[in-house]
Amino acid sequence: VSEPSSSTVSEPELAENPIDFTSLKEKNPDIYAWIKIPGTSVDYAVLQSDDEPEDYYLNHNLDGKYEFAGSIYSQMLNSKDFTDPNTILYGHNMNNGSMFASLHKFRNKEFFDNNKYIYIYTPGHILTYEIYSAYRFDSRHILYAYDLNNKEIFSEYVEMTKNPKSAIVNVRSETQVTADDRIITLSTCITNDNYRYLVQGVLIDDQPTK
Repeated sequence: VSEPSSSTVSEPELAENPIDFTSLKEKNPDIYAWIKIPGTSVDYAVLQSDDEPEDYYLNHNLDGKYEFAGSIYSQMLNSKDFTDPNTILYGHNMNNGSMFASLHKFRNKEFFDNNKYIYIYTPGHILTYEIYSAYRFDSRHILYAYDLNNKEIFSEYVEMTKNPKSAIVNVRSETQVTADDRIITLSTCITNDNYRYLVQGVLIDDQPTK
C-alpha cells in the first residue's frame, strides 16, 4: 500500500475564537484575555498593566478611565499566557452583581455541583478549567506567601486547596489536581476585610484557535 502524498494530508481545522482580540487591543492593549463562567454574570475582558501600579485596574475600566467597579485583572507577578502554576485574577464583589460578585454563587453546594467550568479565551487558545474548590481564605497575597515555582511547595499548596480549612467551602473531590497541573484562582472580596473568597479551577483542555 502506497503512502499518501503530503498533498492529501491536511491539518485539522482550528476552531474559531469567539473573541475579537484585534478590536479589543486597539481599544486597550492591556486586554490580553477574556473570562466567561456559565451560570454567572462573569463575561469580561481580562487586563494587566505593565507600566501602571499593580492594581491599576482595580478601579479603572477598559478605557483606562477611573471607575470604582474597575475591571477583571491580574498583576505582573503572573505571565499573560496562563502557563504559571497558579494564575490569579482579581475582581470586585459589586453590589449590583457585576464583576466577580456572582462568584459567591459557588458558596451554594447545589450551584457548585452543577456549574463546573471556567473558560478563558486568549489570542490563539480556548482554555477550559474545571472548578474544584471554592472557599473563604485569609487576606494573604498568595503569590508572595507561597513560592509556587517550587514544585514541592506547589504540591503542598494544591493539597491545601483541595482540603481548605474554612467555614465556607465546597470541594469537588473527584477532580484530579496535582503539582504537574496548572490552576487558576479567582479572587474577590467578602464582607470581612480579613478574608477573600476564592474559586479555583484546574486546566483540563487547551484548544488552539484561528
